[in-house]
Amino acid sequence: MSADWLRRLRRGGPAERPGGAQGPGPGPPPTALRYRRPKFLRGGGGGGGEESPRGGRAVRGTGPERSLPWGAGYAEVINAEKSEFNEDQAACCQISIRRREPGLEEDEEWLILCSTQFLTGYYWALFDGHGGPEAAIIASNYLHYCIKQKLEEVVGGITEARPPMHLSGRCVCDSDPQFVEEKHIHAEDLVVGALENAFQECDEVIGQEMEATNQTGGCTALAALYFQRKLYVANAGDSRAILVLKDNVVPMSCEFTPETERQRIQHLAFLFPKLLDGEFTRFEFPRRLKGDDVGQKVLYRDYFMEGWGYKTVEKADLKYPLVHGHGKQARLLGTLAVSRGLGDHQLKVIDTNIEVKPFLSCIPKVNVFDFALHDIKEDDVLIMATDGLWDVLCNKEVAHMVRSFLAENRTDPHRFSELAKCLVCRARGKKRAHQWMLDDSHEASYDDISVFVIPLHNRDED
Repeated sequence: MSADWLRRLRRGGPAERPGGAQGPGPGPPPTALRYRRPKFLRGGGGGGGEESPRGGRAVRGTGPERSLPWGAGYAEVINAEKSEFNEDQAACCQISIRRREPGLEEDEEWLILCSTQFLTGYYWALFDGHGGPEAAIIASNYLHYCIKQKLEEVVGGITEARPPMHLSGRCVCDSDPQFVEEKHIHAEDLVVGALENAFQECDEVIGQEMEATNQTGGCTALAALYFQRKLYVANAGDSRAILVLKDNVVPMSCEFTPETERQRIQHLAFLFPKLLDGEFTRFEFPRRLKGDDVGQKVLYRDYFMEGWGYKTVEKADLKYPLVHGHGKQARLLGTLAVSRGLGDHQLKVIDTNIEVKPFLSCIPKVNVFDFALHDIKEDDVLIMATDGLWDVLCNKEVAHMVRSFLAENRTDPHRFSELAKCLVCRARGKKRAHQWMLDDSHEASYDDISVFVIPLHNRDED
């Protein structure tokens, strides 16, 4: 796919997919997507109007007039004047996947919804922008189309008891089914592969679109897909999803930061040292080395090391570390706080020609939850949130809030929306003088905060 397809779609023109027939003559020059909040917040009581960029951090959420899939709840709040706009974005929808029959035009009935000929999935996603909201806006408008396309490309294998070696049904080797079985390839693996391919394609389109409109920036991406009675959570960045069940909490994602991906990043620098342009050292040290350290043996780690060793410091080791800092202060090439995400194709280390993108992966880690293996209870939910929530609340605290709130509000038909607002309010805290503080007097989150609360018990079956 190309960015041209996205531009045609947003201009209201034909939604043919790339490779299909092109309209006569060149279209208008590309323009940047206009800043706006998620579609399901626009209009109605819950999302009426835009918050003032320098306002009082009012929490906005879905109301009774805007029902989300499965009756899910959503709420958000803007940052405390860290940036001009809320750089988070959110999306949710039903995705209908059709089987492609040989000979059909690729773009035929591309966006038709709901038919007995379709498999149905449900999709929720959060995008946390950095360097501006543009990449998150593009991703929120586009990733679900990529997922739909990639699932349709493999739907013939998904609907089989075991995916065939050849999607066309042709058998070149009589042992093909055995080879597939030996590799333990199941329909679930095709869905995971489709999500990975969708993130890759969405990233490419963001790069094309940002270059065409002369914009910069990137975003993290956290997407949940319910499909064929399984929940798939794909994460590229530092947002987080957890399942809050009656008896336990199941993490459905892990954060990707320069620290958690140190070895992958260092290994890439080992394989392609020219990417560092002589400005960085790939080695990790407990602190930034100084001139007096040269000739001394100090603690260090390389890409192949989980543990630590000692090396004699050379002059080259005094260069800036590839991964530097600790915790929320850790930075990739002194620039980004995440190691996976979408966009940032034009991003370079300040005052150099070193591109950050080769080290920033767009490929998500996908975790799968099989509903057939669990007895889902009435108050079991999936919580998805950007890092603004998790910076100040841990999994245990969020789970306690969820269980307590839902137990106390069993008869409220909008309790999942209200729970989302409560979580956002808790992480935002209250303003005291010039600071935002939690109830326990610790510092609250100054970041954008976005939260989905997705009930699992009364889910729609595909």
